[in-house]
Amino acid sequence: MHPMLNTAIKAARRAGSIINRAALDIDRLKIARKGPADYVTEIDKAAEEAIISVLQEAYPDHSFLGEESGALGQSEYQWIIDPIDGTTNFLHGFPMYAVSIALSVRGVITQGVIYDPLKNDLFTATRGAGAFLNERRLRVSAQTRMEDALIGSGFPYSSMDNQERYLRMLAVVMRESAGIRRPGSAALDLAYVAAGRYDGFWELGLKPWDMAAGVLLIQEAGGLVTDLEGEQRYLETGHVVAATPKIFSQLLSLVTKA
Repeated sequence: MHPMLNTAIKAARRAGSIINRAALDIDRLKIARKGPADYVTEIDKAAEEAIISVLQEAYPDHSFLGEESGALGQSEYQWIIDPIDGTTNFLHGFPMYAVSIALSVRGVITQGVIYDPLKNDLFTATRGAGAFLNERRLRVSAQTRMEDALIGSGFPYSSMDNQERYLRMLAVVMRESAGIRRPGSAALDLAYVAAGRYDGFWELGLKPWDMAAGVLLIQEAGGLVTDLEGEQRYLETGHVVAATPKIFSQLLSLVTKA
C-alpha cells in the first residue's frame, strides 16, 4: 500500500472515531447554518482538524483544501477533505455519511479514501493500483441495460437554475431506469458506483471535496466519470456523471438531452 494512502486512512479513521462518539449524543451538538439545507457542526470542524493534523505531521509541506477550513498553504501536493459528507443525515441520525480524503498532485488525483464510520467500511484507491473495499478489490457492475440499472443521485440546493434543470433530468432517468436512490452523501454514492451497488450516478453543483476521492475510486474500479460535456472538468464545474462503461453513455445522453 502506498505510504500516503496509509496516512490518509489513519486520518480518516481518527475522524471516524470523533464522528461515532458524537453520533451517540447528537442532541448536544452546536449547529450553525451555512445556507439552505447546509449545516456545519463542531464535529465537522473537530473531524477536519484531526484529519489535517495527522496529514500535516506526516507531510508538513503539503497544502489542504477542506470544506470547513478552505485552502491552506501552497504546494503541488494538495489534500482535499470533507470531514463529514452528509452532515444533514448525521444530524438526523440517518445512517449515511462518510469521511472523504483525496490527494491531488499537480491537479491529478492520486490517492482517495472514503470511510463510512458507522459500517466501518473503508473504500480506498491509488491511481494505477485499483480500488478496494476493506482490502477486497472493487469492480463496477456489469450492467448493460438502462432499464435494469439502479442509479444514484442527489438534489442540488445551491442554485435555482440547477434545480429546474435537475428536475427535468430526474423525470427522464426515472422513466428509463430500474430506480433512483438519493441517500444524501455524494462521496458514499460515488463509492457505491465503484463497488457495483449502483450502476450509475449523476449530480449537479457538487464541490471538489464531495467528489475527489469518489471519482478516483470509480476510475480505478473500471468505471467512467465526466462532467455533462463529457469532459474531465467535473471538479471545476461541479456537475458529474459516473457509471459502469455500458451504462455511462446511456445515462450521459439522457441527462444532457433533458
